[in-house]
Amino acid sequence: MAVRVRLATMADVPVLRDIIERSVRGLQAREYSAQQIELALESVYGVDTRLIADGTYFAAEAETGAIAGCGGWSQRRTLFGGDQWQGREDERLDPSCEAAKIRAFFVLPEWARQGVGSRILETCETAAKTAGFRELEMGATLSGVPFYRVKGYVALEEVAVPLGEGLTLPIVRMGKAI
Repeated sequence: MAVRVRLATMADVPVLRDIIERSVRGLQAREYSAQQIELALESVYGVDTRLIADGTYFAAEAETGAIAGCGGWSQRRTLFGGDQWQGREDERLDPSCEAAKIRAFFVLPEWARQGVGSRILETCETAAKTAGFRELEMGATLSGVPFYRVKGYVALEEVAVPLGEGLTLPIVRMGKAI
């Protein structure tokens, strides 16, 4: 089934929250423990309404109108995290010398490996390039690393995101020239 990528709106936020929770619980269980997943859902993963307000967050909508996945890009310094993430940096990036951020990609488990993430990523890369960026970077989850490698991204560094209770969420900062 085909999907149409469109800008996400504030009205989509409740559905996007559900997609994020279902995606994380359904697609990241091999790489992260149940406790890491739950703590990450509380403190890191979530909707970043700044991306929606900036017009850089997208929803992939099925022919039925249901949203199958979401993701975006940003011209702000924050590398990852939803509204609740304490490490936010909202300063704008300089496209001539800094990398735009690929952010908050989540696909429903039943839509995994059907091109949803690829369609959203292509839309984000094109929009960032149109905005003058020449490089992209992201904080990829361990489950996302193989997908992004296939799309031409390379690992730059491993990062341990603090979750509390003595746990961290290992992610990989990845980058790509566009």
